[in-house]
Amino acid sequence: MSGVAIYMEGGGVSRDAKEDLRRGMETLLQSLKDAARAKVLHWKLVACGARNEAFRRFRNAVNNGDDATVVLLVDAEDPVKGTPRQHLQSRDGWDMQFADEDTVHLMVQTMETWIVADTDALGTYYGQHFNGKVLPRAKNLEEVARADVERKLKQAIKRTMKPRYHKIKHASDLLKRIDVERVKDRCPHCVRLFDVIGKMIDAA
Repeated sequence: MSGVAIYMEGGGVSRDAKEDLRRGMETLLQSLKDAARAKVLHWKLVACGARNEAFRRFRNAVNNGDDATVVLLVDAEDPVKGTPRQHLQSRDGWDMQFADEDTVHLMVQTMETWIVADTDALGTYYGQHFNGKVLPRAKNLEEVARADVERKLKQAIKRTMKPRYHKIKHASDLLKRIDVERVKDRCPHCVRLFDVIGKMIDAA
């Protein structure tokens, strides 16, 4: 294993937007990046835009024999059924047989679930008139439907001075601010991402 290469969904179509999202997610994953660098391992995180493009690039990297551990990170979109690999094969019709289960990871049900896990960070970002009380209170946020997460996030910020939440424009800033431990506390698949990749790095 020469390093870790993560292909993630998101960032829209422009190069700048993808780079912004990459920087935001890299901040959230900083402890994994630091662990890889400490082992003198290569680290690469790529925001690919559409989920199908993330899958295509992930599949190509695996099939081309990339010496790095190649990882896919996409939204689940719906409640997860089975393992992440089984879920994507069933929901998206992707042939996942080429991929090791430990290399397939989900943001459940959407990246915004991770963002709303840290109400304090959202409150600091949006400031006056932010209404954190309307955000989902479930201990396991992955049980809250994607549509409900998005609707309640809009409710929480609608009276603030900042523009309404826009996935491409605001997610990168928010990912830099949220406490990853709070995300782990409420999102089991985030715990899995850190645990699995962390063990891969430790074993290298």
